[in-house]
Amino acid sequence: MSHRVSRRSFLRRAGAAGALAWGAPSILKGQLNEQKLRVAFVGVGGRGAAHVKEAEQNGCVCPCYCDVDTRRYGEAAKRWPDAKAYQDVRKMLEKEARHIDVVMVATPDHQHYPATILAMQMGKHVYVEKPLTHTIWEARQLYLAHQKYPNLVTQMGNQGHANEGNRLMVEWITQGAIGTVKEAHCWTNRPIWPQPVRTPEGEDPVPPELDWDCWIGPAPTRRYKAKTPDGKDVYHPFSWRGWWDFGGGALADMACHTMDCVFWAMDPLPPVEVEVIECGEMPEGNFPKFSKLRFRFPAKGSQPAFDFYWYDGGLTPDKPAILEADRDMPKTGALFIGEKGGLLSAGDYGDSPRLIPEEHMKAVGKPTPTIERSPGHFKEFFMACRGEKPRDYARSNFGYAARFTELVLLGNLALRAGKGKTFGWNSKDLKVTGLPELQQFVDKKYRSGWEFRSV
Repeated sequence: MSHRVSRRSFLRRAGAAGALAWGAPSILKGQLNEQKLRVAFVGVGGRGAAHVKEAEQNGCVCPCYCDVDTRRYGEAAKRWPDAKAYQDVRKMLEKEARHIDVVMVATPDHQHYPATILAMQMGKHVYVEKPLTHTIWEARQLYLAHQKYPNLVTQMGNQGHANEGNRLMVEWITQGAIGTVKEAHCWTNRPIWPQPVRTPEGEDPVPPELDWDCWIGPAPTRRYKAKTPDGKDVYHPFSWRGWWDFGGGALADMACHTMDCVFWAMDPLPPVEVEVIECGEMPEGNFPKFSKLRFRFPAKGSQPAFDFYWYDGGLTPDKPAILEADRDMPKTGALFIGEKGGLLSAGDYGDSPRLIPEEHMKAVGKPTPTIERSPGHFKEFFMACRGEKPRDYARSNFGYAARFTELVLLGNLALRAGKGKTFGWNSKDLKVTGLPELQQFVDKKYRSGWEFRSV
């Protein structure tokens, strides 16, 4: 059966239905009728199952959901037995437009943008797992969409943005607790999926429960393969992160978490240099087992230019001299080095931040609270959707998240350049400077039927 839905016919039918049904964001109708938020899920396995749970706990209802693999319907089917199930997100949005207030997206990275831009064009609030998009161009489009649709609530799924630890770090840095920042570092234990990867030989029968054509979506068509010779998934349901066509490797998986404190606290201008210092093999352009990158940010106001370093695959920064000899560096974390001391957190979500050395922590103490504390990452999103809080109460909205994602994906652009190569970035025009051969990777071609490009 063909699943092709043309962009023109989709927008003509769904757009008209949305305009007739709502004429404004649908929650406004919901408020008048005192009805609960109606949430449609795009992807209900993995992170999608967490979305289903959070929506129910926040008083939402589900009229419909979508997953390309019916074997992953479990959590949604259990909690919402009367909801309509789909495998093609385009069909779900087209047919269910009148019954949806919110769309939550938890798919492989390459599917984020089509589902999100279609939902926003239909006047739906949108929550999207990190990274916000698969390409830099897509991130810019969602930034523009955030401006174009001022009544829509948006949120990217970097849950640590709502945590106490990240807020403490931002307050310490902005209040000068460590003085002028000289450099910053973030590191993660990813990848924990197969990387690097090569296209396997042969193909396997597609399971009857899986719509492989819809799983491929906007990416180039390829043959289905279930397992590697050692029994690991090739693509679905988890190992897609190692493939350039579908994911973004360790950076796309974790930088939107681990690096959040740096982007938030420093609010940097676009980098003037990006460089790969260390990098593993990248067969067929797919992601390496390990990497170390350097981003050079220009001066901004009273903050001089500074370097940020990213590490993955087991690489970590050297232990700073200001950290006590009996204290170990965390396996994952973030580190700021300033003229007056340092700031260190453990884990990928801004956990347990401390000024270093310990004497400095005792002398300075906790920062003055200047950032409103969150009731929870999901809760702040749903509260804004219901109109209980303003639109930007969802703090990782696309106005923030799209700019952040652009920076993260510049790291993957650097990996394409290779070890020892340096390039610059003209953010205004989305142009690579110094290595024009990288320009092709700022955007990508979309497969016929998935060309939902404009805001």
